[in-house]
Amino acid sequence: MKCTLMHKRIAVAKLDLDDETGFIRKIEKVIRAEHLPVGVPVRQGIADRRELNHWWTDRSIPASRSGVREALETLNLTDTKMLLVRCFGLSLSDQYWICPDGSDLVWEKINFFDNPFSDDMGDVLFGQQKKGNDFDFSSPDNTSDGCLKKRWKIINGKRCLIKGGSNPYRQQPFNEVIATKIMARLGIEHVPYSILWEKGEPYSVCEDFVTADTELISAWRIMQTQKKENSKSVYRHFVDCCQTLGAPDVVPALDKMIVLDYLIANEDRHLNNFGLLRNAETLEWLGFAPVFDSGSSLGYDKLNAEIRANKNITCKPFKKRHEDQLKLVSDFGWIKTDCLADLGKTAEEVFSDARVAEFIDESRVQAITESVQRRVSYLEEFINAQVPAEDSTEGDVEENIAEDYLPKM
Repeated sequence: MKCTLMHKRIAVAKLDLDDETGFIRKIEKVIRAEHLPVGVPVRQGIADRRELNHWWTDRSIPASRSGVREALETLNLTDTKMLLVRCFGLSLSDQYWICPDGSDLVWEKINFFDNPFSDDMGDVLFGQQKKGNDFDFSSPDNTSDGCLKKRWKIINGKRCLIKGGSNPYRQQPFNEVIATKIMARLGIEHVPYSILWEKGEPYSVCEDFVTADTELISAWRIMQTQKKENSKSVYRHFVDCCQTLGAPDVVPALDKMIVLDYLIANEDRHLNNFGLLRNAETLEWLGFAPVFDSGSSLGYDKLNAEIRANKNITCKPFKKRHEDQLKLVSDFGWIKTDCLADLGKTAEEVFSDARVAEFIDESRVQAITESVQRRVSYLEEFINAQVPAEDSTEGDVEENIAEDYLPKM
């Protein structure tokens, strides 16, 4: 299929997509190089097809998504990348899309920020059977990442993301709300989450923080703008990339995200779930995106004894251990000590709904509460010790992004 990669109303490049796989077979012409996706290099007027395919593939639903195999069978499709073509690559995270040659499509009529979208794809991803032959693929669900069951829905005129949890505890939705409350107390800019109960199962709900004029550029894409030197830490490489781009106030925002992730023992702050916001038309960098997607934390997949023992906690995106990542923080002055008092009780409050007991018993709630309070105590000791910030390659993550989110070629 021949088409034009568009950035809102701006024609960026002429492409030839493979009809069988959805891959970009050829970049026939670059029209506006500055509007190519971040991290796609252009040399002598020729864009790097491999990198553009990485970006394009990364837009598709990962094959590891819960329920996606059944959804593809229902739709008689072999690959999630074909879903990208069916919805013209439209997303609720940025303003890119593809316009097939010969079509009369325009941004104003098809973007998901201003126009309604179909629930058909979301229904199938949530396990419902396809309804008839008039299936409508026009949905941002075709370009949502992550492994947990999720869907977009318009609720009271707002674009909202509904996301489930993994067996056996279904804990991630509750963790999102706990993280929301902790960030509100500490004054960390964040995306607020709430709990939605549907057919006896818990889901987290949040509004889209990207607008029709802005877009989220992931840390992964930002780190592709420069080649990383072996002597440079992962953290320093990301900060340097941001500073070269001209993004404001990145280090203070990273300080807050790192502290939050320590307090909640976040195990999946990979490079696709934080980043920068920019204006899609002027390309002006607006700053660090509000913190979102904090559900894979608080021992979400661990036994109660493991949570109490504080064992087997992995860390991303910069260091392998949260204690080492905490040493990257340059300033703790924004933390008011009284905001940390009884922070563990926040978890108790969120888990107090009687319906939670079907998934999370009282013993587990107690283990989670105690683990949060232990980390609060350690953080206070760390701050009082006035440990200077430390930036080295020692203890750096070896894989800079969660494997499930890596573009596969």
